[in-house]
Amino acid sequence: MTPTPWLVAVTAVAVISDAMLLPFYPQFFAARFGVEDPSHVGAYLAMSCLVVLVALPGWARLARRVGTLPLLLVTQLVAGGLSLSCAVVTSLPWFWGLSLAMLVAKASYLLVYPYLMHFEPQDRHATLIGTLSVVVHAGGILGAMVGGLVLEHWAAAQVFRVMAVGDALQVAVCAWLIRRGRAPHSTPHAAPATERAPASSGAILRLGLVMLLFTFSAYLARPFFARYWELASGLPGEVLAGAVFAIPGAVAVALLALDLLARRPAGQAILLPLAIGLVGLLLQASGEVAAILAGRMLFGWALFRITVRLELRLFQLSTPDRYASDFSKVHVFQGLGVLVASWGAGRLVEAFGLTAPFLVAATGLALCALAYRRLLAGAETRPAAPSDSVSART
Repeated sequence: MTPTPWLVAVTAVAVISDAMLLPFYPQFFAARFGVEDPSHVGAYLAMSCLVVLVALPGWARLARRVGTLPLLLVTQLVAGGLSLSCAVVTSLPWFWGLSLAMLVAKASYLLVYPYLMHFEPQDRHATLIGTLSVVVHAGGILGAMVGGLVLEHWAAAQVFRVMAVGDALQVAVCAWLIRRGRAPHSTPHAAPATERAPASSGAILRLGLVMLLFTFSAYLARPFFARYWELASGLPGEVLAGAVFAIPGAVAVALLALDLLARRPAGQAILLPLAIGLVGLLLQASGEVAAILAGRMLFGWALFRITVRLELRLFQLSTPDRYASDFSKVHVFQGLGVLVASWGAGRLVEAFGLTAPFLVAATGLALCALAYRRLLAGAETRPAAPSDSVSART
C-alpha cells in the first residue's frame, strides 16, 4: 500500500489551516490589533509569501538528507508551537515575527507534491493533480468556513489554536507513516530518464511565466473579498462571507467528481477557461449580488480547469528525475505571483476601492492568455498516457 492517501490527507489538513484567515485578514488585524490600513494587510500577505518562497528551497535540500516525512514531522511540530504563541502574543511586531516564523516551518509541507508524483505511475498523474487541486479548493472551503465561524463566535486569537490542532494532526500522520515503514527516505526507483533537450528546460521557464500571471490574477481579489461581499450585499457575518468566498472550491469539488464518474480524458485547452475566468471576474466587479454569485461559479470552473491543465503540462514537459527540481522552479514563479498579488491588493484597494482587484485580475488573465499563445502554444510535451483521467475537458 502506497502512502499516497495519507500524504493527500496531510496536504488537506495543511491547506485548511492556511485558508482559515485568508479571506479575513482585514477583520483579524482590526479586531486583534486595531489596524485597519489596507496597505498593512497587503504588506503582511506579501511578506508571508516571500518567507515561504525563500524557505522552500532550503527545506528541499534538507529533505534530500533526512527524508521528506521525518522533516515534516519536526517542522510541523515547530509550527504548532509557534501557532500557540501567535494566539497569546499581544504586540503587533512580535506577532509579525512569530507568525512569519510559523509560515517558514509550514512551508515544508509543499514538498509533499513532488514527493507524491514518484509514487504514482505516469498514467495516473492527471488524476493525482486533479485530486490535489480539489484538496486545495475543498481545503479553502473548510478553512474559510472554520475561520469565519471562529471569528464570528470567538476571539480572533482562537484561529491560531485551531491551526495548532491541524499541525498536531499532521505530526500524528507523519509519525504513523514512518513507524509503519511507509515513508521511504528517497524516492522510489524511476525509469531512466532520457536526456532533456535545452528547449524543454526553456519551456519550463516559459511555463513559469504563464503561471506567474495566472497565479497573480487568481489571488489578487482574495484578501479583501469578504469585506467586498459584505458591503455589496449588505449582509453582515463572517460565516456567510466565508461561504461565498468558498464557492470556487465547491465548484472544483463538483467538477472532479463529475470527471471521475465520466472517466473523461485530461484536456489541454487553456484559452477558453481563461476567457471564462475573465468573465467571472468582471461579473464579480459589478457589485450586484446575483452577478457576484454567478461570477464566483464561473471563476471556480475556470480556476480548476486552468490549474490542472497547467500543472499537468509541467509534468509532461519534465522527466521523473527532474520533477522536484522543475516543480521548485515553477513554484518560484507561482510564489512571486502570490507575493505581487498580496502586496498589490492592499495598494489597489487603498487607491481605487474594493472593485479594483477584480478589474486588474481580469486584465491579468487576458495577459496570461496572450503569454500562453506566444510562449507555450508550440512547446513540446511528452504525451500523456491514454488512461489519464480527470479534470479538464471543456
